[in-house]
Amino acid sequence: MKVQTGLDVLLGNTTLQNTFKGNVALLCHNASIDSTYTHAAIRFKHMFGDRFVKLFGPQHGFSTDVQDNMIETDHIIHPFFNIPVYSLYSETRIPTDKMLEGIDHLFVDLQDVGCRVYAYIYTLTYVLERCASKPIEVVVLDRPNPINGIDIEGNILDANYESFVGRHPIPFRHGLTIGEVALMHQKFWVKTKANLKVIKMLNWERSMFYEDTQLPWLLPSPNLARIESAYTFPATVLFEGTTLSEGRGTTQSLEVVGHPKIEPFSFCDSVLFKALKASKLQGVALRPITFLPTFQKQGGKVCGGIQIHVTDKSIYKPWRVGQLLMRELYHYLEDDFEWKAPPYEYNYHQKPIDIINGTDKLRHWIENNEALEALDALETLDSYNSLWNAIKIY
Repeated sequence: MKVQTGLDVLLGNTTLQNTFKGNVALLCHNASIDSTYTHAAIRFKHMFGDRFVKLFGPQHGFSTDVQDNMIETDHIIHPFFNIPVYSLYSETRIPTDKMLEGIDHLFVDLQDVGCRVYAYIYTLTYVLERCASKPIEVVVLDRPNPINGIDIEGNILDANYESFVGRHPIPFRHGLTIGEVALMHQKFWVKTKANLKVIKMLNWERSMFYEDTQLPWLLPSPNLARIESAYTFPATVLFEGTTLSEGRGTTQSLEVVGHPKIEPFSFCDSVLFKALKASKLQGVALRPITFLPTFQKQGGKVCGGIQIHVTDKSIYKPWRVGQLLMRELYHYLEDDFEWKAPPYEYNYHQKPIDIINGTDKLRHWIENNEALEALDALETLDSYNSLWNAIKIY
């Protein structure tokens, strides 16, 4: 059966709608649509009328049109809804007292991608922390984890590398819905609890990948236009910490990785295919390609590299594929490989690759050309699994 998101469940239940008596605000973005492709803000206007008083936008903006990290969005009065749109990626990433004035219920409807390095879950936890001391109910309209709610992968964040792309001790691929992130935050990571309600989905099962839901995919951020990009994201986002291109400025963003000094066929034939075979990683095919980014890193330069094709999602391990690629490219490019310099997501001191990885140990693993089996010692997930099992709602 087709999955109903939390938004769809709310729209189909007038009794539930009538429990929200006061003024209403909505934190949402481009992907906040119902099953008829109607935006949540339009539904809220019809549902709550003059009680719908404020909108909020996360990173990339309410309209999801701002391309890059550390490019902030302005606060505006929306020309159609005629209410304020407050940016939570502006001079602040935390809602202020003024922003929260006059709100009784703050709804959150954001599509996450199931990876620790994706800022929307941290916008949500900042909202929960700010509303904990106020008479505001935070209502999360749950949405699917597009890369399923079973598979967990990668190292747990080291608190020394906390950032806006890693606030909490979760693995790289966390296996949670955004509603479950909110529940885990409240149960384990804060002392002062918010007034939280999660409106669950119907018909979603933990084993589902996004296309199993029968829901339309709308880009949740500007460079994830295709669902294929969400599946490769936990591998390719690592390359934001380098000067290699991860395909931004192309039509295959976050599905490809490359650099002007790579001849893709010789790299794959002499290095990569052998390393992939030795790794025994399955469910993935790597293909030599040439691409031309029109902006961002290596903009205007022809890059040789690879495209990741997921052939079997059930056994594909994107985090390990990404680390394998990084190791092989680091040693193949030698002096032409560079770690990106700070700042990254407002951290001006630590290396971006360490912020993304949530540790410096993975960078050392790459630089020392260690075996893939050495990653097992970094991927200790027993403590996280106990938290995960305690809050699962599906």
